[in-house]
Amino acid sequence: MVGIGSRMSIGTQDSGGPGSRPSSKDGNKKNIWSSMLDSVASGKRLPEKNMIVLGGTPDSQREFLDTLSSDPSDPRLPDERRRGKVAPIANEFALGYTYQDVLDADHEDILARVSIYLLSDPSPSFAPLLRPLLTPQSVPETLIVILLDWSSPWTWVRQLREWIRLLRSVLISLEDSTKIVMEEVMTEWKDKKRGLDPNSATGVTNSGGPVSIPLGPGEWDEGLGVPLCVVCQGANKIEQLEKENGWREEEFDFILQFMRTILLKHGASLIYTTPFLANSLQSLVHSTLGIHSLLRRQSLKHNVIDRDKVLVPANWDSWGKIRIIREGFDIEGVGDAWSIEIQQSTRHLVNGGSQDEDAETKNAPISPIAEDGTSAVAIYEQTIKDPKEDSAVPGSSVSANRNKIEIETEDMQKFLGQQLTMLDQLKAEDEKNREAEKAPKPLEMSPHLDESGYVNEHIGPVQFNMGGIQVDADDMLRKLKEREANRTPKKEITSSTGPTDEKAQNQALASFFAGLVKKPGGSPRSSPAPSSNQ
Repeated sequence: MVGIGSRMSIGTQDSGGPGSRPSSKDGNKKNIWSSMLDSVASGKRLPEKNMIVLGGTPDSQREFLDTLSSDPSDPRLPDERRRGKVAPIANEFALGYTYQDVLDADHEDILARVSIYLLSDPSPSFAPLLRPLLTPQSVPETLIVILLDWSSPWTWVRQLREWIRLLRSVLISLEDSTKIVMEEVMTEWKDKKRGLDPNSATGVTNSGGPVSIPLGPGEWDEGLGVPLCVVCQGANKIEQLEKENGWREEEFDFILQFMRTILLKHGASLIYTTPFLANSLQSLVHSTLGIHSLLRRQSLKHNVIDRDKVLVPANWDSWGKIRIIREGFDIEGVGDAWSIEIQQSTRHLVNGGSQDEDAETKNAPISPIAEDGTSAVAIYEQTIKDPKEDSAVPGSSVSANRNKIEIETEDMQKFLGQQLTMLDQLKAEDEKNREAEKAPKPLEMSPHLDESGYVNEHIGPVQFNMGGIQVDADDMLRKLKEREANRTPKKEITSSTGPTDEKAQNQALASFFAGLVKKPGGSPRSSPAPSSNQ
């Protein structure tokens, strides 16, 4: 045993001898190659970014992804190269997923890979699907996007309320380690607003130190712990709202003021996008996620003048900038109402309950603002109304709808079906009339029709041939009626006379016959009376 141990120790001591030199070189080569491979792998490893897209339909979500992936700066490039490798999108059921590779300005190098999670329904039952996406490692690299559409701007605040409530319920149920990271992320974003960002050149004193600017009223009051961006798609429908629904600048200004007021409390950004038109959506999303080109610096400039190209970056807005849009907007009331609005029914969502909104509304305590109809949603929907529901209200005044020129087209098949039914009814009536005309008519005519003259106007005089003589039926009928009318008074006189009038009747008859036998040219008095001798 000792010999063996001594041999092993000798072999160990002689490891630097000529016999052990090749094995030593092989080990060093393996260590060198492994370190080189690790360094290359770490250098080629893409930065991982996450984006959670909430709201919209599967089609509008695809439209958003197309707008995000396109680069309108260089239209000469083909779509495949400009958009990079297009990954399949699975967003038909529950939580969808896809990814995008962000290319550099030369469209050769990949700057980052963005994993995109898509959810269309704000039901509390989907809260467990969002919790695993928010971890201490993923929170600093995550952006939440809420999609809205200009096809129904009257539902925006209601949709935002449901999504914010869902997000708050998810954030409350996270682990403490994740909440700590979220607090750090929000502190970092607030410092950018206050001019404490080390990369920012603004807010520097004479001594060279940054200036700490306090937050203004209504800013970051309801931070979510994750950057938020609201995208209003289909801004080209603004013109349609003007023409068909009679909207004016007051309505669009109210929407912009309201949205900026409630998003300012979350430190969120706002952008209006139009399909197939250049916009700053890509620059806004990439700057929020911390993706910057190595070859070209992307500029992100606010725009609150063009109503279809609105861009309000995070940490730029303030109450003063919102007030100047239009006077009379109650920015304090809207901000306070929104803070209460998003807190309602939160306790029902913390445990991942799947109650619907109606059940929650029945069980949740109603705040004083909600009772008197001045909640944030009520304030918004009182001004921005659904044209269909507003026109369907019975008893609505004409002045309230004087600016509405809405025309609803009916389904083509339904319209043609109704027309076919009407044509069948008309055809049946025509056949019935034809059969009535073919039936033999009685010779006697109704006195009502004869007196009205309706038949005579349409069919004209009726004549027929009797023994070679053309006889007018109407004339014959008239004479018969006159004859019958002449007979009637005589009958009435005969029936009305009694025995006391017989003498008068006899005298009348004698006078009548005396007139018949008188000679022409003489008078009854001058004519001699007949003698008995003759």
